[in-house]
Amino acid sequence: MHIAINAQLLSDQASYRGAGVSNYSRHLLQHLGQSVGSGGTEHHFTAFINTPDFQADGITLALTRPSLQQPLARIVWEQLVLPLKVHQLHADLVHGLVNVLPLTTAKPGVVTVHDLSFVRMPEKLRLAKRLYLARLCQASVTKAAHVIAVSQQTADDLMGYFDVAARKISVVHNGVTAAFTPGTPQQAAQFRTDRALPERFLLYVGTLEPRKNLTLLIKAFAQWRSQASAEDRSLKLILAGAKGWFYTEIFQWVKTLGLEQDVLFPGFIPDADLPAWYRAAEGFVYPSLLEGFGLPVLEAMACGTPVLCSQIPSLLEIIGDSALTFPAHDEAALAASLALLINQSALRVALRQKGLAQARNFSWQRTAQATIAVYNQIAP
Repeated sequence: MHIAINAQLLSDQASYRGAGVSNYSRHLLQHLGQSVGSGGTEHHFTAFINTPDFQADGITLALTRPSLQQPLARIVWEQLVLPLKVHQLHADLVHGLVNVLPLTTAKPGVVTVHDLSFVRMPEKLRLAKRLYLARLCQASVTKAAHVIAVSQQTADDLMGYFDVAARKISVVHNGVTAAFTPGTPQQAAQFRTDRALPERFLLYVGTLEPRKNLTLLIKAFAQWRSQASAEDRSLKLILAGAKGWFYTEIFQWVKTLGLEQDVLFPGFIPDADLPAWYRAAEGFVYPSLLEGFGLPVLEAMACGTPVLCSQIPSLLEIIGDSALTFPAHDEAALAASLALLINQSALRVALRQKGLAQARNFSWQRTAQATIAVYNQIAP
């Protein structure tokens, strides 16, 4: 079977475009290619990409024009040109990796849906993006022969908001690569020295945008500091990630609370550097209001970093009992949880051990195998 894959949102930009769904696209393509090379599948894959330097052995890569990096041009291409390309390839199936299918193709389609934030939290997105995602995603899941949801939370949302039948949905979790493994204390200390990082810090990794709930984290961090010992107040909070949308409030709260020296913003961290950042942190904090999956939580656990995260369904689905949690809107509970994480070394050791064990349940190889199983299920 020949599968055409729309991977236009795969990006190597040092911005929010290079994280999230781009990571999913990158790792899935590479592991689908490995399945070809290892004899794990007889399928042939052609992926349409817009990143010239990307490589995936076992995948035929079709590079599109640079102009398609612009959203409107990409949307037009996906809906008008991609169906022709799929037909010319004599592909048997088309897979949209991020929420959308070409609606005019006659070929069976699979679409991966990452989250329905544009429906559940419309006020957190710009109007044009919200309308595009809502209309095209709903039309795509209606047309699709099968839908991949990256979590049960996303599957439940698809059934609840778009009335997609349960039999039409497969939950296929994201994975974590072998690069995300624990290091030694000496390696962590050397990394902090090399990067001029604080001796003690808590880390967040993700796009700087409203649904990540960072203003609550900043307020809770200030509340914790007001009661902490002088020694503990040397600990910093690092919010790592590219600026997304509506991010100015985050910086404003840091200034309002007088935390400019205590809350640090290193910007986007390339994928290759992430494991060292996780290992160097005393703990990882992820206060998100809504996630389709929440890959940074899994990456942190795989590196042996104790995790504190919000009690939203998709994150609870990932962590099991291996992380400290708090209600997503409760500032006082988050401040108390920060105190527990910072003050109780035995708790950090227990969370580290549980997180490492839990992370072993996820891999991109499993993601690729489960995706191939979906292809086989709807093979013409």
